[in-house]
Amino acid sequence: MRQFSSQLNLWSLVLLTALTVFMSSAVHAAWPLTDGDDKPLPSLAPMLEKVNPAVVNISTYTTRTVQQNPLLRDPFFRRFFNMPEQQMPERKRRTTSAGSGVIIDAKNGTVVTNHHVIDGADEITVALEDGRSYTAELIGSDPDVDIAVLKIDAKNLREVPISDSEKLRVGDFVVAIGNPFGLGQTVTTGIVSALGRTGLGIEGYENFIQTDASINPGNSGGALVNLQGELIGINTAIIAPAGGNVGIGFAIPTNMANASISQILEHGEVKRGQLGVIIQDLTPELADAFGIDNGQRGALIAEVQPGTAADKAGLEAGDVVVAVDGKDILSSAQLRNAVGVRKIGDTLTLTIVRDGKQRTIKSKIGEPSKLVAGKDEAVHRFLEGASLQEADDKDGVLVSEIEQGTAAARSGLRPGDIIVSANKQRVKTIAELRKAAKGSDKRLLLQVKRGRAALYIVLQ
Repeated sequence: MRQFSSQLNLWSLVLLTALTVFMSSAVHAAWPLTDGDDKPLPSLAPMLEKVNPAVVNISTYTTRTVQQNPLLRDPFFRRFFNMPEQQMPERKRRTTSAGSGVIIDAKNGTVVTNHHVIDGADEITVALEDGRSYTAELIGSDPDVDIAVLKIDAKNLREVPISDSEKLRVGDFVVAIGNPFGLGQTVTTGIVSALGRTGLGIEGYENFIQTDASINPGNSGGALVNLQGELIGINTAIIAPAGGNVGIGFAIPTNMANASISQILEHGEVKRGQLGVIIQDLTPELADAFGIDNGQRGALIAEVQPGTAADKAGLEAGDVVVAVDGKDILSSAQLRNAVGVRKIGDTLTLTIVRDGKQRTIKSKIGEPSKLVAGKDEAVHRFLEGASLQEADDKDGVLVSEIEQGTAAARSGLRPGDIIVSANKQRVKTIAELRKAAKGSDKRLLLQVKRGRAALYIVLQ
C-alpha cells in the first residue's frame, strides 16, 4: 500500500509538472498578443510590415588606381635591379561599401540616400527586402545637404509616405531602419532627443534631428520614421567617440531634404541662391550695443553686399533678422538654412529689428555671386597694441599687427582685419575712426571685414 501510494504521488508530480510546462508555454506564446484583460498589446510590427519593403540596402563599387612606389618608375633603379625596361602597368583595386536608402516614389523607382554613400562610386546596386537587386542610376546629388537621388527600373515597389518634419517635437517616438555594418535590414527605436542641431561641421547646411535610436555605420541614407510609418528624416551621421553608437545620431529633416530632392529631379542638381548678406549670431553684448531688448534672439547682418538681392530690398548692416515668413529665427545658422532651402527667385518675408523698431522687408533669393575679399578691424584705448594703417583700397582701417598681451590682443581683433565702421559710423581713414570712437569710454562697436567674412565686435 505504501509502495502504491508512492508511485501514485510520483505520477501525480509528473502530470503536474507537464501541465505546468504546457500552461507556461501557452502563456508565453500568447504574451505578445494580449494583456491580462485580453486586450491587444502595442507593437511596431504592423507599421514595419508596410515600411520595411521601401527601405533598401545600397552597395557601391569603386575602382581606384593603386599608387606605385616612385622607385619603380626610376630608370636607374630598374637597371640596377635588372628589372624590365617597359613601364609596369598600373594596378587597379576595386573597393566596396554599404549604405541604405529609401524609396519615395514607387512608380518612378526614385530612391533617396546620402551623398557620402555614393560619392565617387563607379557602380551603385540597390537591393530590396524581397531579395531583388538592381543597378541604380545617379540622378544627382547635393553635397551641401548630403542628399543624393537614385533611380531604379523595377516594378511592384513600395514607397514611404513623407511627413512634415516641422511637426516633430522633442520626445516623439521614432524608428530608424537601415543596413548597419552590412548586416542587412535592421530596425531600432528611440525618441527625438533634440531638433535644429547645427554647428557640428558635418555638412554645409545643418538642421539635424537628433535621436537616440541606434544608428551605426551603414545606416547612412536609411529611414527615420514616426509611429505612423511616415518618413521624417534621412539618417546621416553619429557622434561615436568609441567607434560605435552611443545614442547620439543625426538625421536630415524631410523638409530640408525635399528642397534638394525637388531641384535634383527637376534640374539634375541644386541651384542654390543667396540674399547677399554676411551674418552672425546676436550675442547679449551685441544686442545691448544695438539697443535691442534683452533676451531677443536672431541673426545680425554684419554686411550687405552691393548690388545683391538684399541690397535692392533695402536691408542694411546692423539689421537683426528675427523671423522669416513668420517663423522665428534664433541664430545665423537658422537664417542660412531658411535661405539655402529656397529656389532662386523665391521671395522671403523678413522680420527685422532696426534702431530698436521692428519692420518687415520682402527680398528675393538672388543668383549666387562671389563675395569681395576683404580683411578686418581697428582704434582707441581698447585698441592699444594694434598697429593701424589705411587700407590699400582706401575703404577702411587695416590692423597690420597686434602686440601680445595688450588690450587689442584681448579685443578679438586679428592682424589683417579691416575696420569699416565704428559705433555705426562709416570710417575709411584712421582720422575718421578716431573721431567715431571718441567718447566711447565703456564700449566700442566695430564692424570689420575678415577675409571673405564680415562681423561686428563689441570692445568693452
